Amino acid sequence: MKHELWTNEGGLDLFCLAGPRGDSARKMLEPDYRLVWICDADSHFEAMKRYYAFRNWGEYQTDFPAQDSKTYKELGWE
Repeated sequence: MKHELWTNEGGLDLFCLAGPRGDSARKMLEPDYRLVWICDADSHFEAMKRYYAFRNWGEYQTDFPAQDSKTYKELGWE
């Protein structure tokens, strides 16, 4: 699934699903946010790993590996 990274002039990020699944998150954005990056990922964990790599924040870790590693297909989202 596609994910989008939105950022504003103050450096705040919103990383969310693209398309209808991310509509509610994007509705919270102020007008100064801009789309700066798009990636594809098969799970939340994969998406966050790519986001951390894009931001050069090191390796993403999760407290919920069993849940976060489930693919979107396994969750019935595709």
